[in-house]
Amino acid sequence: MSSHTEKTKDLQCLPAAMAPMGIRLSPLGVGVFCLLGVGVIYHLYAGVISNRLSAFRQPRKVDLRELLAVSVEAAVLGGIEVKNVRDENALKEKSKGKTREGVNELLTNGDLQSHRKMFNLLKNTFPDVTVNSEEHDNTVDKAAAWSKDIPADILEKIKAGNEVPPESVTVWIDPLDATQEYTENLVKYVTTMVCVAVDGKPVIGVIHQPFTGFTAWAVVGQGSNMRPRSSYSLNPPKVIVSRSHSGEVKNFVHDAFGNSTTIIEAGGAGYKVLALLEMPSSDTGSIDQADTYVHITFIKKWDICAGAALLSALGGHMTTLKGEDIDYSGTPLNKGGLVASVNVDHKTIVERLPNWDPEKH
Repeated sequence: MSSHTEKTKDLQCLPAAMAPMGIRLSPLGVGVFCLLGVGVIYHLYAGVISNRLSAFRQPRKVDLRELLAVSVEAAVLGGIEVKNVRDENALKEKSKGKTREGVNELLTNGDLQSHRKMFNLLKNTFPDVTVNSEEHDNTVDKAAAWSKDIPADILEKIKAGNEVPPESVTVWIDPLDATQEYTENLVKYVTTMVCVAVDGKPVIGVIHQPFTGFTAWAVVGQGSNMRPRSSYSLNPPKVIVSRSHSGEVKNFVHDAFGNSTTIIEAGGAGYKVLALLEMPSSDTGSIDQADTYVHITFIKKWDICAGAALLSALGGHMTTLKGEDIDYSGTPLNKGGLVASVNVDHKTIVERLPNWDPEKH
């Protein structure tokens, strides 16, 4: 018995740490271990996480084929508004002021309704892209959404994957070109237009005719649904000019090309560019045919950018009267006048023009 009692006492004297019991972890130790683990993981993956966060913050690049499809849809939807307002005779026109030449600049309900459709559709689809419109309105339509439809001819001619940074893009829209003629019911001159410039150069042009339903489009360097006519003449040419201030331009054209030159007075810059091209057979009779387009006063970029892109895509040119390229970024005003042509020697045309400074007239 005495031996058993001594063994029991010896066991009772063992240190507590060696006693058969559960292991207890220190909360402080666990915390330090976790912090060390997080530090190791951060060190290993910080670059990956940073790159992913950076990619998330960067605006998504813009696919030019998608931007063309949205531009066509915007021009068509704006055109529907333009036509409906005209058909219902609900123009409610008023003056926005006078041009430098003293001509009234009109604003109608058609301009505003078209602007709302076109601007909101483009801005909702490409929120990081700069969109400049001839009209200004605070109506926000968050429901305006692209249908995601890419027309078959665009799918056929324009490749996907041609992407550009959104900050390099400037979109110019004219919700109703030829407003004066619109109020006079001279609807053949009326167009809705969208132009996309990348780094100031016109790349996409869309000109839609609301009253025929025809839409001309082009992407520079890729394709178009338009083409030049088979022949043009410069001896003498048929020159298309603005009907709203044709007095001085007639003298200018006759000085350049001779008194036998035919001068066509027309409304709308979009219409004047279409007059240089081959139209579908169904629309041929409804549009004039000209060999060159001349404008000798100030003009806004939303009036001319779409036409410049169309002509450029077809090997043509639209320059100032001095033959300089027009920058389609920055301020809306082009002060250098313009001359436009396709399938002729553009330089020869420019050289025949009289010395003229639009800022002095």
